[in-house]
Amino acid sequence: MCHPSCIVFGAINLKKEDVEGKKVIEIGSYDVNGSIRSIIESLNPAEYMGVDLEEGPGVDRVCCAEEIINCFHEEAFDVVISTEMIEHVKDWRKVISNIKKICKPGGIILLTTRSYGFPFHPSPTDFWRFEYEDMESIFSDCEILVLEKDREFPGVFIKVRKPFRWKEKDLSHHMLYSMITNRKETEITDKNYKNWHFRKIYWKEKIKISSVNLLRFFRFI
Repeated sequence: MCHPSCIVFGAINLKKEDVEGKKVIEIGSYDVNGSIRSIIESLNPAEYMGVDLEEGPGVDRVCCAEEIINCFHEEAFDVVISTEMIEHVKDWRKVISNIKKICKPGGIILLTTRSYGFPFHPSPTDFWRFEYEDMESIFSDCEILVLEKDREFPGVFIKVRKPFRWKEKDLSHHMLYSMITNRKETEITDKNYKNWHFRKIYWKEKIKISSVNLLRFFRFI
């Protein structure tokens, strides 16, 4: 998935020297509303691997982000891309760790995600919101090359280089704003789904989807 602003960020910040002759993986590559893939492939990578939870446009291999190391191996790719995916995974720490581990030393990681104020958008789930300061801390074990807010919608974009002598930062105590509880959390548990805030946004989204489907139905009868 990719908003136009994400595509622009990738197009501007992934250079030919970052990509040409390199192995590239995109985690969360299912093309729902736009993709950065054609832009990256125009820079002549040696390989472009699109990975997502299910088969579909832009997906070369089915594998969930939590198991990406088992599907491939550590330090397998020169460039790791993930656009608009990380807010949708419950165990964001494991996925961030996998993104860092699957990247070769000296390689590039480019990631985009949503911040507080962006509406609930389950596809199929929606757990977290990341701020500028979160990305600054989460990727402080890498060389931050570009870090900026999305000027169009609440979101944050980052490009980093993995150091040759990389030592992973402990993120176990890092708290993020949760869409499930409407406050910062270290993790989400089953009990959190019973709170009033989540029930309200969940049913609001259900009603919106039902209304859209009903309108589509009447257009075709």
